[in-house]
Order: sequence, then structure tokens, then C-alpha cells
Amino acid sequence: MASLPRKTTGAQNQSLAQWVDEVARLTRPDRVHWCDGSESERERLLSEALASKVLVALDRNRRPGCYLHRSNPNDVARTEDATFICTPRKEGAGPTNNWSDPAQTYEKLSEWSEGSMVGRTMYVVPYLLGPAGSRFTKVGVELTDSIYVTLSMGVMTRMGSQALEALGAMGDFNRGLHCTLDCDPGRRLICHFPQDNTIWSVGSNYGGNALLSKKCFALRIASHMAREEGWMAEHMLIVGLQSPQGETTYVAAAFPSACGKTNLAMLTPPPAFKGWRVFTVGDDIAWLRIGPDGRLWAVNPEFGYFGVAPGTNAHSNPNAMRMLEHNTIFTNVALTPDGDVWWEGINTDPPQGTVDWQGRPWRAGQGDKAAHPNSRFTTPMTNNPALSPHADDPKGVPISAIIFGGRRASTVPLVIEAFDWSHGVYLGATMGSETTAAATGKVGVVRRDPMAMLPFCGYDMGQYFGHWLAMGRKIPRPPKIFMVNWFRKDADGSFLWPGFGENMRVLDWIIRRVNDSAKADVTPVGLVPRAGEVMLDHLDITEDHVRRATVIDRTEWEVELDGQQEFLTRLGDTVPAEVKEQLSRVRRAF
Repeated sequence: MASLPRKTTGAQNQSLAQWVDEVARLTRPDRVHWCDGSESERERLLSEALASKVLVALDRNRRPGCYLHRSNPNDVARTEDATFICTPRKEGAGPTNNWSDPAQTYEKLSEWSEGSMVGRTMYVVPYLLGPAGSRFTKVGVELTDSIYVTLSMGVMTRMGSQALEALGAMGDFNRGLHCTLDCDPGRRLICHFPQDNTIWSVGSNYGGNALLSKKCFALRIASHMAREEGWMAEHMLIVGLQSPQGETTYVAAAFPSACGKTNLAMLTPPPAFKGWRVFTVGDDIAWLRIGPDGRLWAVNPEFGYFGVAPGTNAHSNPNAMRMLEHNTIFTNVALTPDGDVWWEGINTDPPQGTVDWQGRPWRAGQGDKAAHPNSRFTTPMTNNPALSPHADDPKGVPISAIIFGGRRASTVPLVIEAFDWSHGVYLGATMGSETTAAATGKVGVVRRDPMAMLPFCGYDMGQYFGHWLAMGRKIPRPPKIFMVNWFRKDADGSFLWPGFGENMRVLDWIIRRVNDSAKADVTPVGLVPRAGEVMLDHLDITEDHVRRATVIDRTEWEVELDGQQEFLTRLGDTVPAEVKEQLSRVRRAF
């Protein structure tokens, strides 16, 4: 094994140098490469990835700087049953997380990882989560034997020398070790040790399991940190909505994966909203702290987007389609004979000769999908034509509204405003959504997904609700809380709301509610728009559509409340009495 270069690696940080040496002795790579994040380094890594067929270059004219990666067919999504929170006591992980004893887990992972990098390169990937120089920002280092992961981390984070400079001589950084092994599902574990600020992932090369900066650090570990330090790490997009008068309202929104989150983060206002602009601050994760002005301020800790490709098209997300034209890594999409990419829902016909996500000949109508339902794109946020000028602002942006959303065919209205912060926490704590292909398991089943954090909270969920309530008591000027459901259907199965860019009409009502300039009606479950308050100009739906999309059906809600009660009971005694009382209040209101 090559010795560690000392001049440009940041090895002056003795804690980091010692840890890298320890891991190198365990995994025994042929070579250790310290990433500096430079363009020249990226070009060298891309050349190596192409030579080893980890990446396939797309047509330089159609997709300059773009590449296709095909993963192992058994490694195509987050593996929740192999994801563990390894706290000293099982109660710390709570009933919704898989738990494993830390000492025993470290021992098992060490056995599996021993010698696992023989014949491979170990990449030392230092990175920042959050803008450089921000009070929000944390430092992480991922050690990985995957060139695909290394290149993706260069897109998703502020990676390289700037992270080492920020770290300096401090020993406080997240330690992330990723060993690909042979992608055997029987030897696949993604383990989090919050008390040690450590992540260890083996047996997977899929982004959600292997890009340790993302769900692993920025949510599971960070949520534990946030509770200890008095801030919030949330599975939320951040978007700025600028009126024709130049006033910008910032909104954070939590949606389960593949429920239109990226589309909302990059929304293009419809023609009826002439003069309005929407700016993306972040599409997936938000870190929030109380600012000196008493408001809740947020940053996007990431530097790129890891989005779901199927369903993305010029209608659903024109900004995304523009940003995917260059410098993007696609994973598990189909490849056309002219060197372009294709997926279901792209709204173009696949040309003859297209090969599927596994590289097999494919033709329309044969039954199998050309692109995997959870196929992805990884692209830098600087590609986004709607990127906010404050996306990299160390101060963050002030949040005026928090929106919870999911995919429900019935029951949940198009939009609800919470009565207050406590009621909003209840709405988020009991929200349900139909499962998607972003996680392994059955698709289309409604499950409770509190604040869209069920797979990502690094500690007990009842205590997580308690942290939300505690934060509400500390925020002098808290944002209003809303819930939306773009996916409600009519009796014939058709959507009642057009969605996509037209969601701006609901956001407009939310903004006006924040400014106390829109009217609402009181229902047992919250405030809904009064008739005529959602602007429908130039839209081929009527007030009756909005009425049906916002109606509160008592029979449906009796079933819903029973489901909420069952879920809260399963969470156990740590669920705050305040949340339970909110549920009881809704029952009484009916």
C-alpha cells in the first residue's frame, strides 16, 4: 500500500490522519488518494471511471459532460431493512428504527471490511455540509473504494481542500467509511453511531446508502446533533417565491421521496402568475436555526441534486430538464442509440435500439421498464437556471412557512393551514403518504411518515416530536405550518388538481395567509381556502374542483383518525401528550 502523501492532504489534522491510517490498515487498499476537489482531479477520475466502465460517456453534443452509471440490479434503492441506528441503548433509536448494539456492530463491520479494499483505491473525501464560513456548517470525511461515489460526492458536496481548511486542526468531523464489498444483499449494512459521529456503510453502491453526506449525515446523524445543540435537520426543500413587487417569501417543505418534491423546489410559475419568480435554495434537506431576528433561518447543506428521473419532463419540471443538459451523472436510466438518455415519463418516444437500465435491448410494449423506477440524476446545483442568489449564503434565508405534503388519493385536502405551531406538529407527526420506488418494499401502500422523516430520524420519533414542540416554544417569530396534497382524486380516479406549475396557485394562497391577506374557513382539521380564494384564472377547472379537493369527509376522517391513533400508540410512551391531545381535539371537533 502506498504511504499517505502529507503535503497537500490535510494530514496536519492528527485525528484525521490517524483515522485514515487505521482504516487503511483494516481495509488494505493498494493506494490511498486524498481528494482536493480540483477540476484536474475530476477529469482524471472521470477518465479512470470510463476506462473501468463504471461510467459510460453520453453524446458530447447532446449531453456535454454527462455520463451513465449502471448499478448492480440488486442495489437500486435505499435499503431500510439494512439501515441501523447504533445507540448505546435500544430506547435511543426508538421503535421505528432498526437498532444494533454498537460494540457488536463495529465488530461485525470490521470483520466484513477487513482486506475489502485489496486491489482497490481508497479515496479520502473531505467535504462541507453547508456554505463555507456559515454557523450552520459541519465537516465530514468519507473514505470509500468507489470512484462512482467519489465523483458523486464531488457533485453533491463542497468537497476537497476547502473542507480540510475549514476543519483545520479540530477533531470534530463526521467519520464515514464506505466499503462496496461485492454488493451482496446478505452482507449489506448502513450503520449510524450518533454518539461517535460515525457512519459505516458496506455492501451497497447506491447513492442513498453510499453517499454518506446525504441521508446518513445530513439527516440521521444531523438530526441527533440538532436535538443536542438546539436546531433542526429536516427532510425539506427550501424555495423562494418572489412577487412582481420584488418581495421574496421563503418556504420550507417536507415531502417523502418521489412525491413531487424536486418539482416543487424548481417550480415554474404558470402564465397566470406573470412577474412572479421562483428560486431554488434546496431540493431535499434543510438545516434550520433561530436567527437574531427571532425568525427561523435555513440553509441547504448540500451542493447538488440527487433526483428521481422517471416522470421528470419539460412539463413537470422544465428547470430540471434544462439543468440535466450538461455535467450530470445519470444512474439506471435507459440509453438511446444516439448516446442520449431516456426514461418513462420524459414525454418523448424512445428510439428503436434503446437499451434498458441493465444494458439489455429494449422496445416499448414489452412489459419491463426501460429505466428503473428509482433511476436518478446527480447534478450540481449551479446547473439550475432557477438557483437562488442566496443558495450559498452563509446566513441562510428566513422561513415564513413550513409545508408538509404527501401522496394521498383521498381524505387529505388540497391544502390545510394549522391553527398554531402545536397543531402543525400534530399534522406533520401523523401525515401519511403512499410509498414509492425510492425505497425497497411494496409500492402504493399508505404508511405514516412523520415530517417525511420516518426513514431519516436518527433517534426516537416521539422524542423528535418533543424537539419540534420545544423549538416552537423557543422561536419568537415562528413560521406558519401548512399541509398540502396535490394527488387527491375524484370518484372516477382522476386527479382533482392539475399539479406541477399550477401548484403556484396554492402557494399564492399560503403566502397571502402568511401576510394575513387571504381568507380561510375553519374545519375540524385546520383552515382551508374560502371559496374564490384560490386563483383559477386561465385554468380549466372550476370552483367545484377546488371544493371537492378541499372537502373534509367525516367518514374518511374517522378512518384516518383511527390510523393516526394506532400509529401514535405504536410509537410508545415518548409521544408528547400535546400531540395526543391534538388528535383528541380533532375527534371532538367532528
